[in-house]
Parts: sequence; structure tokens; C-alpha cells
Amino acid sequence: MTTPLRKSLYVGFAGLSIIGTAAACAPTTEAPSTQTPATQEGGQAASSSPSSAGTSSSTAVASTGASTYKDGTYSSDGTYTSPNGQETVGVELTLAADKVSAVNITVHPSNPNTKKFQGEFASGIAAQIVGKDIDELNVSKVAGSSLTSGGFNEAVEQIKSQAK
Repeated sequence: MTTPLRKSLYVGFAGLSIIGTAAACAPTTEAPSTQTPATQEGGQAASSSPSSAGTSSSTAVASTGASTYKDGTYSSDGTYTSPNGQETVGVELTLAADKVSAVNITVHPSNPNTKKFQGEFASGIAAQIVGKDIDELNVSKVAGSSLTSGGFNEAVEQIKSQAK
């Protein structure tokens, strides 16, 4: 193979690689009914993932302007099962007008693997929930951690009960 042909092939592959990378980073649009709300502007660091069963009250709150939950800071621990056994994650949420204004995660790892995943979860959760209505929280995976969200969701449900 000649040198100019080889260079052309390398340039062509490099160009395709750049185009593929740019396409993967491009924003996508999905209908709101098919995508659960899970991303939001960043805020404080946190380490849990929420999922809530109650979504009907968020519609009523939005239409009436009345708050369902008392403003304040609430905390609870949630548990989940990992391959290493039962794990616990601490969740502290600050609510204002039914929206999460701050989140803080307290990790309670039982082993190095859990510590890694809870730490990743804590560092990425704020970007997904700050600014969201507490009834709309539905996080299943944060920064590569998918199991921690179960404990986070459990803690969010407990916090919702406390804030009523």
C-alpha cells in the first residue's frame, strides 16, 4: 500500500471517529411521556438515587400552586441489597415549595466496592435531582451506580412522609 493511500485511510478513519463522537454527544429529544425526569442542573454533592411511587400529587401541586410538603431539611437512611449483602445510604434533602433545593449523601459502605459505588452516586446525584419536584424523583442509575438508587428511593419515600 502506498504512503499517500495509507495517509488518506487514516485521515478518513479519524474523520469518521470525530463525527461519531460528535453525534454521540449531540442532544437527543424524546417525548416526555417516554422519559422519566432524571436530569437537572447541578447543586450540592449527593450519594443516592431516588425513585418515587407518587407522581399524581405533583400535577395537583403544579396546577394549584399549593405545597404538599413542608419546607425544611429532612434526612433518612435507606437500605438496599448488593452482592456483598445489605447496605445503607444516608440521604438528606432540603425542600422548598416541594422542590429539592439541596441534597447530601452520607455513605455507609461495608466494603471497598460499596464505598466506590456509593461515592460515585454521591458525586452525581445532585445534578439529577436538585430543582426537581420531590414527587417527580425517579433515579435508577447515577454515575455508574445502579444499586445505591434503591436505598436512596427508600429514603426519599421516608422523607416524603416526614415532610407531610
